[in-house]
Amino acid sequence: MPGTSSTPKSPLRSYFVTGLLIWVPLVITLWVLNLIVSTMDQTLQLLPEHLQPEKLFGRRVPGLGVILTLVVIFLSGLLTRNILGQGLVRLWEAVLARIPIVRSIYSSVKQVSDTVLSPSGQAFRKAILVQYPRSGVWTIGFQTGTPAHEVKSVVSVEMVSVYVPTTPNPTSGFFLMFPRHETIELAMSVDEALKYVVSMGVVAPNPDTGSAARSARAAAATLPPA
Repeated sequence: MPGTSSTPKSPLRSYFVTGLLIWVPLVITLWVLNLIVSTMDQTLQLLPEHLQPEKLFGRRVPGLGVILTLVVIFLSGLLTRNILGQGLVRLWEAVLARIPIVRSIYSSVKQVSDTVLSPSGQAFRKAILVQYPRSGVWTIGFQTGTPAHEVKSVVSVEMVSVYVPTTPNPTSGFFLMFPRHETIELAMSVDEALKYVVSMGVVAPNPDTGSAARSARAAAATLPPA
């Protein structure tokens, strides 16, 4: 009978699924790390031939490209903090702005990177709950700011700009503008909300962390301005 034949297979299936849950995240993590290291190691090709690891050590040394990339990024940031470095950056950007196709790509990428990576930026300010794609269906979004002045001038209610990510890839999504009264601010952090989205709702945020975040916000609101 079908019922009796399926019973012995269930433990085997359970063991197999448990093994997958152990190995799949590990393999994907190692694959991503290997991809990052291999990509950064390509920067070693920019070095003179006599300074490349194959010439110095007689063999390829994985990870040296990562160190070189981090050093170049750090030194670039250090040099551009002074007046001379800032002048060179403005000169470089002026040159790129004269190249028709490059200027469009560079300006768009720079605006996004300045918003997301800037220490003073607040690309994802808070996790919020919104009704999307229709009323009665809720999803997690991230407040990215307020709409442009032109939008504010033609809309009678207070609006907020929201990025609604797709699952399980949060790098793609939708930019939407909601009335503020139609959004619900969540106590979970942005990192917790991202994990919740990426896991398709499997990895739920810790409720204790949300309570702590809510208490911290309340305490910060009572502090006098500096």
